[in-house]
Amino acid sequence: MLQGEENLKLLTEPKKIVITTHHKPDGDALGSSLGLYHWLKKKNHEVHVIVSSDFPTFLDWLPGRNAVISYPENPETCKQLLDEAEIIFCLDYSALSRTNILEEYIRAASGQKWMIDHHLDPEDFAQLTYWDSNAAATAQLIYTFIVDILGGKELIDANIATCLYAGIMTDTGSFRFRSTTSAVHHIIANLIEAGARNWEIHEQIYNSSTERRLKFLGYCLLNCLEVIPEYNTALFSISKADLAQFEISTGDTEGLVNYALSIKGIRLAALIVDRTELIKLSLRSIGEIPCNEICKKYFNGGGHLNASGGSSNEELTTVVHTFKSILPKYKELLTT
Repeated sequence: MLQGEENLKLLTEPKKIVITTHHKPDGDALGSSLGLYHWLKKKNHEVHVIVSSDFPTFLDWLPGRNAVISYPENPETCKQLLDEAEIIFCLDYSALSRTNILEEYIRAASGQKWMIDHHLDPEDFAQLTYWDSNAAATAQLIYTFIVDILGGKELIDANIATCLYAGIMTDTGSFRFRSTTSAVHHIIANLIEAGARNWEIHEQIYNSSTERRLKFLGYCLLNCLEVIPEYNTALFSISKADLAQFEISTGDTEGLVNYALSIKGIRLAALIVDRTELIKLSLRSIGEIPCNEICKKYFNGGGHLNASGGSSNEELTTVVHTFKSILPKYKELLTT
């Protein structure tokens, strides 16, 4: 769904543009941002990508990564760029609060906000929105925005294709989630034709673990995994001490929740991590079990039906207890 398309005329001449995404960017957030960055640069716009935090080191190889500006490291530069921007792209988030410390500066900026996203319940803050909750990834929407809305397919080169492929691949769980439609595969084929080296992208993202991270995964599987068979549910509960013991950094818990979901018969999986400032939750499910509803109702979050996130100010043990206390409410869905 495209709204505010009359504003597209702004792109007919070079503009000062800032691309933003959500706090703690994942593969889709950074892949979509850098894919759009490269395309806009080819159209002679002045473009900057700003993030509110660090991101996983397994994304460091993405083309254009060195152009990403971190607010914690360069706060005054980021503020100035946002203040001067004529267009601020808001990618892979539907509410400004998802940008964390950048929210107040984006909200106050005079430039137009253009939101491109696939998450539910979008906030009404943008002058242009290109939104589809059925899309597998924001990187998929960036591709269709470039090709179908802007008519710019001929400018998609290997760098753009690589970034967008990485975004779609990571947000579809390597194309195994049910959001991976035939349309997604057609886009992926086009990205490969444009120069995305699919085998290298998989290698860079999935085969770049450190020894420390692998030992952490083994520790979690042995010591932190709890299975609740009567509700076909499994969860990991990770403490601050666990993170400190293995010197865990951003991205090291990525994909851990999927190990819980991979257990035969499990239909709902949770990763509950004490990140010091907040308890973070990641939920994954199979079928019609509504991760987004659970996160929205009980954990100040949201997301997609089968993949959502949330947070809490409570203690880790309290959050785990709360999560378990919710399961009886969904017993029918979990057990049938």
